[in-house]
Amino acid sequence: MARKKIREYDSKRLLKEHFKRISGRDLPIKSAQIRDSTDFNELVEKEPWLSSSKLVVKPDMLFGKRGKSGLVALNLDFAEVNSFVKERLGKVVEMGGCKGPITTFIVEPFIPHKEEFYLNIVSERLGCSLSFSECGGIDIEENWDKVKTIFVPTGASLTSEVCAPLVATLPLEIKGEIEDFIKSVFALFQDLDFTFLEMNPFTLVDGKPYPLDMRGELDDTATFKNFKKWGDLEFPLPFGRVMNATESFIHGLDEKTSASLKFTVLNPKGRIWTMVAGGGASVIYADTVGDLGYASELGNYAEYSGAPNEEEVLQYARVVIDCATADPDGRSRALVIGGGIANFTDVAATFNGIIRALKEKEAKLKAARMNIYVRRGGPNYQRGLAKMRALGEELGVPIEVYGPEATMTGICKQAIECITAAA
Repeated sequence: MARKKIREYDSKRLLKEHFKRISGRDLPIKSAQIRDSTDFNELVEKEPWLSSSKLVVKPDMLFGKRGKSGLVALNLDFAEVNSFVKERLGKVVEMGGCKGPITTFIVEPFIPHKEEFYLNIVSERLGCSLSFSECGGIDIEENWDKVKTIFVPTGASLTSEVCAPLVATLPLEIKGEIEDFIKSVFALFQDLDFTFLEMNPFTLVDGKPYPLDMRGELDDTATFKNFKKWGDLEFPLPFGRVMNATESFIHGLDEKTSASLKFTVLNPKGRIWTMVAGGGASVIYADTVGDLGYASELGNYAEYSGAPNEEEVLQYARVVIDCATADPDGRSRALVIGGGIANFTDVAATFNGIIRALKEKEAKLKAARMNIYVRRGGPNYQRGLAKMRALGEELGVPIEVYGPEATMTGICKQAIECITAAA
């Protein structure tokens, strides 16, 4: 499971679009998104309620504490929203130790209210935790002792009996409505593969639940079965994180293929670099380097999986090698071309793209004093490993090659020993 945060706008859009399908009832949610490219006249034509309602506007940037940071404006008309946004669009702010520009806002109707409730659902290894409180809002942390939590094991239903501890102290006139709301939201949570959903707060409008503030995370590995349900969905980078040119290039490749191609630069001056097949294996390699005390030398996080074709692997490998060999300083470096044991990926075929890239980058590899460690198993792995051994002899670049008899963690240790040896 890969938990990916989504914007509040998308969380509410998914809730509105699917709540009726799940529960048979409408949620009268209204929201609009504003970015630098937004044409305000076109937006009002599309969402006419913007010109006839009092409004709330706030950044939609995957960070919290917006109200406490003075970034939420209430009870404005659309002209005032326009001014508020223009004053802050592109402005760099610091939130939680991260700095970045505000690029996206969400605008909604201003909802006068008295009650503020809290609802949180989190997917865990063996089921889901549901938390609820009658004291929601910006002071929820100060009232955490009033939050009630239940656990629903995987495969179990959220019946009225199971839900009872959450709503036990609610007044009778709203108890049934909120219980039904919680059960419907939980069903939607599971149906759309949410991994995290929080409403803080939601309130009651004409006796019906209405989320005022909402956060969501989805399991992005479920994209293949949810792309129609999710619609035009964005997985934004964490606040303060901006892709460099090489990361953007790989991201573009990833969007155009049915395979998975991921690349993040952690330390451009790092001396241990990875090009790892498989999402689980890529995490093991990165974590092992960190656990052995050399996280500061880890240049990147990288993962290719889903049987990319040779041309895709070639383009991917070129980027990784260029970054790994940049600005040679006379000290040795290590490139780990690893992976677990593939189930269906032809190891020899994917190695063809990597081998072509290594041949192209021979001069850079030698200038950077690169040592390469290969570990792989799976279909056709013997032929793939043989090609890698032959390449080392052909290029005169140190390449140590291992099959599944070697451990993934073991070659990480070898890479560390390589860079820590005397130059």
